[in-house]
Amino acid sequence: MASISISSSLSFPSVTSSPNANPFTRPISTFRTPKATRDNSTTRTGEASMSIDNLKRFFDLNVGNWSGSFHQFDGTGNLMQKIRTKLAVNTYGEDELISLIQTLYIKQPSSSTTISGYEEEPEWAEYKVKETNMFTVDNYQHIGFFPNERAFSLRYQTAGMLETVLRQGVLGEDDTGEESPKNLKLPSRRPAIVCENCLYSQEKDRRARAFHIMDPRGNLDMFLIFLEDRDSGDLFPPSLDSDVESIDKIVPFLGNWKGHSVTKRSGVYGATIAEADTVALLKMDDKGQLIQDISSTSAGKTITTNVHWTGTMSDNLVTFDGGYQYTFLPGGMYLGCPCDIAKSVEEWKSFHLEFGWVETPGKRQRLVRTYDVEGLAVSSTYFSEIKL
Repeated sequence: MASISISSSLSFPSVTSSPNANPFTRPISTFRTPKATRDNSTTRTGEASMSIDNLKRFFDLNVGNWSGSFHQFDGTGNLMQKIRTKLAVNTYGEDELISLIQTLYIKQPSSSTTISGYEEEPEWAEYKVKETNMFTVDNYQHIGFFPNERAFSLRYQTAGMLETVLRQGVLGEDDTGEESPKNLKLPSRRPAIVCENCLYSQEKDRRARAFHIMDPRGNLDMFLIFLEDRDSGDLFPPSLDSDVESIDKIVPFLGNWKGHSVTKRSGVYGATIAEADTVALLKMDDKGQLIQDISSTSAGKTITTNVHWTGTMSDNLVTFDGGYQYTFLPGGMYLGCPCDIAKSVEEWKSFHLEFGWVETPGKRQRLVRTYDVEGLAVSSTYFSEIKL
């Protein structure tokens, strides 16, 4: 994958734990904080003012009333649940004390207990998302923000908000509080990784927020996607078409792609640390195998990295011989991750989580989140590409 071709130019924080340690046997809250985050002070006026400016731009990108749909997929791309959602986003405070306030509304199903002859109005459950401010984005969420490209990555320590969406949207008032409700797959309450990658539409005021959920041992648990329009009203909220055939989901990605990538280290202070020109080919041979060739040339034209992968496709899932997998979803989307993250960690390797979106034919965006061997997000890479 293109993310692999760029990894050679990234610098990772030094690692102090044993090479045999597996962080996925303990909750993510015990992972160390990256040195880049620990040492960030605001004593340098230029750096501090730039971080505040980035934070405000991040808030401006999110503010509004978002209406859309929440989708839950298993690791092989099968739709499990679809739920209507609304999100109200505002700010309060000024300068270093500015905060982002988000209230999520989840459409509840009709209760199994009904009154004859009485038609219920739809009920919306309310959930207050944890406040976001200068402290949280740098110390907990490890934001990877691309203000000009309108994209960002965030790290979560729990999946509480996502569990609430599923409980309220599927069970509603009939939720008895069971830890594992029948016929409902919930994310682990002690996930190893919860990663949000968000890409904004280049055509309209729409965005897609994709979540990778990894269980406590680092195994893929599920994928979750919010597809949302801003200030559009409630009549026609966007939604992913679940009736698309598997082969049709991969077709938008086939062909030759040329583009540019920008890599930034994590944190609201994060500066660009690498840029590259990329060329990618994804094709299917006469044996039904997928061939992927990636070429990445650094901005200074000094380093070119080439990657060749062969993959096999089963329904919506493509498994590459490089130990990486793509799960193709409706709406011109896919999510990528290592086939075995725990193995990557045990072998002392960094790893990547990826979200790609072909919103219109011939144009695609990709966002790649890079983690070190202790499960910490150290950088994010944004790709903008056109089909040749």
